[in-house]
Amino acid sequence: MTNQEVKASSSRFWRVLIYTTLIVFAAFYLLPLFVMLITSFKDLEELRQGNMLSLPQNWTIAAWIKAWGSACIGLTCEGINGYFWNSIKMVVPSVLISTLLGAINGYVLTKWRFKGDRWVFALMLFGCFIPFQIVLIPMSQILGNLGLAGTTTGLVLVHVTYGIGFATLFFRNYYAAFPTELVKAAMIDGASFLGIFWRILLPSSGPIIVVTVIWQFTNIWNDFLFGASFAAGESAPMTVALNNLVSSSTGVKEYNVDMAAAMIAALPTLLVYIVAGRYFVRGLMAGSVKG
Repeated sequence: MTNQEVKASSSRFWRVLIYTTLIVFAAFYLLPLFVMLITSFKDLEELRQGNMLSLPQNWTIAAWIKAWGSACIGLTCEGINGYFWNSIKMVVPSVLISTLLGAINGYVLTKWRFKGDRWVFALMLFGCFIPFQIVLIPMSQILGNLGLAGTTTGLVLVHVTYGIGFATLFFRNYYAAFPTELVKAAMIDGASFLGIFWRILLPSSGPIIVVTVIWQFTNIWNDFLFGASFAAGESAPMTVALNNLVSSSTGVKEYNVDMAAAMIAALPTLLVYIVAGRYFVRGLMAGSVKG
């Protein structure tokens, strides 16, 4: 064999080894999801046989139907679909408002510099790393004073407040690489503060908007602590309803219903990453290099 053939053979060997290793790790990582999915399509009789990895003998969506229509909050049992829509009503405005405010903050902190702007950004950045538990009591007092305790609107306010720091960080780093000359030229032409933002910066912010929306959507949708602390009864989000459904024990434990409910709760974030996951990585890299 020539040197080129030896190198090609060695290259194929290492490529096969790397891909095989990656496939094994991916399969191991996805195994819990596989178990959840197939368990949700089994009936209780089949679950008692104990083979979690086997495919359902008789496929059924009865567990999905029951999970969608049997969640318990306190002593009241209703359909989990209501709490699913609570999460939708909480996530959509929270993501939109925090993304917009983060974009404006990033615009101001990079293109309309002022004395002390670095301290403002440092304080906002510090707010990103404050543990959730620290803000529970002061936030509950503020929501009580505003009359928003135990409401979906109150949860929107909480998530917007907590998400502004991350959104500002993303947009500030992205706009730092945006040509300042374009902004100065627009100022000379008489463009206003908001005019520059709406017509120049925002239309070119697609990659970082995707990053912020996915980040905020995932964090807010999967949040349990704020939902359990600041919402109650019919205003509770999906994660709280799921916890109550899984924790409730009335007679025989229906693991297929629990798995179906968990899959329903995971579907929105899963779909978001499937549809826009590649744009998330591109958006993160878009503002990483200046020039």
